[in-house]
Amino acid sequence: GKWHMGVNCKTHRDHCHHPLNHGFDYFYGMPFTLVNECQGTDDPELAKSLQDTYWFYTQMIILAVFTLVIGKLANLFPVKWKIIICLAICGLLHFISWFSSYGFTKYWNCILMRNHDITEQPMNLQKTTSNMLKEAITFIERNKHRPFLLFVSLLHVHTPLITTEKFQGRSRHGLYGDNVEEMDWMVGRLLDVIDKEDLKNTTFIYFGSDHGGFLEAHRGNSQLGGWNGIYKGGKGMGGWEGGIRVPGIVRWPGVLPAGTVIDEPTSLMDIYPTVVQLAGGAVPQDRVVDGHTLLPLLQGTVKHSGHEFLFHYCGVFLHAVRWHQKDSGTVWKAHFATPVFQPEGSGACFRRGICPCFGDGVTHHDPPLLFNLSQDPSEANPLSADTEPLFDAVTRRIRRAVEEHRKTLTPVPQQLSPYNNIWKPWLQPCCGMFPFCWCHEENNK
Repeated sequence: GKWHMGVNCKTHRDHCHHPLNHGFDYFYGMPFTLVNECQGTDDPELAKSLQDTYWFYTQMIILAVFTLVIGKLANLFPVKWKIIICLAICGLLHFISWFSSYGFTKYWNCILMRNHDITEQPMNLQKTTSNMLKEAITFIERNKHRPFLLFVSLLHVHTPLITTEKFQGRSRHGLYGDNVEEMDWMVGRLLDVIDKEDLKNTTFIYFGSDHGGFLEAHRGNSQLGGWNGIYKGGKGMGGWEGGIRVPGIVRWPGVLPAGTVIDEPTSLMDIYPTVVQLAGGAVPQDRVVDGHTLLPLLQGTVKHSGHEFLFHYCGVFLHAVRWHQKDSGTVWKAHFATPVFQPEGSGACFRRGICPCFGDGVTHHDPPLLFNLSQDPSEANPLSADTEPLFDAVTRRIRRAVEEHRKTLTPVPQQLSPYNNIWKPWLQPCCGMFPFCWCHEENNK
């Protein structure tokens, strides 16, 4: 499914970020993310304001060249042809750089790969659902006689909400609801295969989401990014509950009792040590591993999550810290930075399209905004020293935890630097002779 970690570092075939270079034995899916450009029917999603600026300057240059040519031919004003030709060349280069980066997004970024080979460029969105299912099912069938790890990262429910015709209009909740229903059907198909192959009682299944609903995603008056209920905020907002509190669903018949509800804060980081334990291995001891195995909590041998503190980042910036106080069971949350909602009070960054992590798009809090999530899960009533006797003690303990946490971090190169985010033709995955990168799996066969 969706890898979203990129492919190459220095050449178009070094595959340094590829799944096969990070522990996986087989890969089928999308190495980048899913954007509106892949569908081609919605407004562009990637740097829309930058695209508009590029296009505006391109039009100005074209207009200037056209005006100079008319003026030259009509003898309205003296201008050398050299100047006109140089301006036209500059305009052409400007247009090529703009169009290469954004006009070809569908062809550059919307691709499917099997292992190191590109199977579709651009990918056929009408077939991705059946392709993903077929790959996952055949993987299970190939490996049913030995232990396997299957990680399925669905393209559902992500904008632009690609939904097959069979599921369009099925839900009372619009296109987003249709997409959720199709995802539910896909998960059901995979569980059916597990059952059919008699793997039900020997297969640990974990279903979760990487973030809450994307509040800014709209098409007209339709909300495309889900709904976060009583929880404040959404995707990409650093620390608000609506962006990070998601359900986790576990199935392991015969080992874990059905119908059990565990109301403890865990993390997707816990999947790694859980899988390592299930496989009979040991997590590395030469570094701090932030996750904790879920098995004791799921089996009821412990009552509390291994996480006393959880640190919630927006990019590289620490926005909030959650403290699960062991002795009292209280869950505190301190916000050191929060996004500036636009319009104010709207609960999202509608004018920007997604909330920023730093700069004038965030408000810094000192002392931090403190909430008692045990009593106020909606984060509606920030506490103060006047309203909460434990305010100073709690914020001091959280600050000390942040200092201890930062000592465990090792600096790495900035992955999100401007240089790392501009298009580089020499890194572009291409299934043909660059720049003619068009292919379909049927043609390859």
